[in-house]
Amino acid sequence: MQISLIDSLGSKEITNLLPKDGCVQYYPQIWNETQCAAMFDALLQSLHWETDQLVMFGEVITTKRKVVWVGDEGRSYTYSGVKKHPHPWTAELLAIKANLEELAQWKFNSCLLNLYHNGSEGMGWHSDNEPELNPKAPIASLSLGEIRKFAFRHKIDKTVSSVFLENGSVLMMHAPTQEYWQHSLLKTSKPLGPRINLTFRDIR
Repeated sequence: MQISLIDSLGSKEITNLLPKDGCVQYYPQIWNETQCAAMFDALLQSLHWETDQLVMFGEVITTKRKVVWVGDEGRSYTYSGVKKHPHPWTAELLAIKANLEELAQWKFNSCLLNLYHNGSEGMGWHSDNEPELNPKAPIASLSLGEIRKFAFRHKIDKTVSSVFLENGSVLMMHAPTQEYWQHSLLKTSKPLGPRINLTFRDIR
């Protein structure tokens, strides 16, 4: 399957979604509907999806959403008290990674994928600031499937900024965003379809 960036990107003016203390750029619909559907189906079928487990108040909680941690050999990642060992890269993921590396001007060595089945599944407020992550590296987030609302909240003054993540769009979070902001995928009672989110990272 051939995956390529849409050439018109260069003519678009990309602004910072945050008013201060960080930089988040939103690239709408980098891939078209046909490409997105092909990527969604390929990722759904080729990866080993598992329910996510989090440690909260000393107890292991199993989430409804499913995850896959993919990366170079030895690039383990621990978040919410649970250590993830990387699955090998697939051809589809390597093709997507190459395009996002071109966009970010950074080399990524790992990717966390989340599968949200409907609007009742989301992600609470958090920062991607685990010690394994290179704090200088951007995090490139690709959305496939249903449109979902994504929000940022400043850690000190609680300023909020939000964006609706479209199918085929990319959200690029640059340093020092994780130091000053939390982010969340907001839940909704609206009847929504599934969404896959890929966040490409640089593990030290």
